[in-house]
Amino acid sequence: MKLKKNDIILFNGDSITDRLRDRNDFYSLTGYSKIVQDALTDFYPSLNIVSCNRGIGGDRTCDLLARLESELKETKATVLSILIGINDVWRRYDGNDLITSPEQFEKNYDAIIKIAKKYVREIILLEPFLIPSDPEKAVFREDLDPKIQIVRDLARKYKLDFVPLDGIFAEKCVFVAPDVYSQDGVHPEDDGYSVIAAEWLKRVNV
Repeated sequence: MKLKKNDIILFNGDSITDRLRDRNDFYSLTGYSKIVQDALTDFYPSLNIVSCNRGIGGDRTCDLLARLESELKETKATVLSILIGINDVWRRYDGNDLITSPEQFEKNYDAIIKIAKKYVREIILLEPFLIPSDPEKAVFREDLDPKIQIVRDLARKYKLDFVPLDGIFAEKCVFVAPDVYSQDGVHPEDDGYSVIAAEWLKRVNV
């Protein structure tokens, strides 16, 4: 992913991106978005890159699709980072009975990319993930794995930068206790956010 002078990065998605950001601060950053922006500022200050966070806790792909265009216009983003999908899975199992089929998930995500391509120069996709720290969520895999594959296929289809977070966390959890990265398997601890940010930054070229 090529970053240029005066780029505006929009980080978008669900609670993993949101992480209780300040809704009253246009440039509020938390979690991995803050780590990424701090690194870009420290290492490439002359590029004058700024970032915005518009993640909303609980959002599914249909919710991001509904609001994305207005947020791209609002922020004037040139780069879009997307991490969405775990709630499309979770709602099936938490009593809400809001099932997103793989077909609908693909349709929503494809539409998100098509909208984004009208406004931004660069798009990076971060696949949804499940960290194996909560045994009760192991059942999520039957719904999550096909959706992860859809995100991978879309990255290939549109030739987009891509971070295989589920695979990365799976590898790390072979050697480190999973609850170091997340207590509930979905929402990262600080070490989990550091992993996401580090992998994001590996895809950067300036």
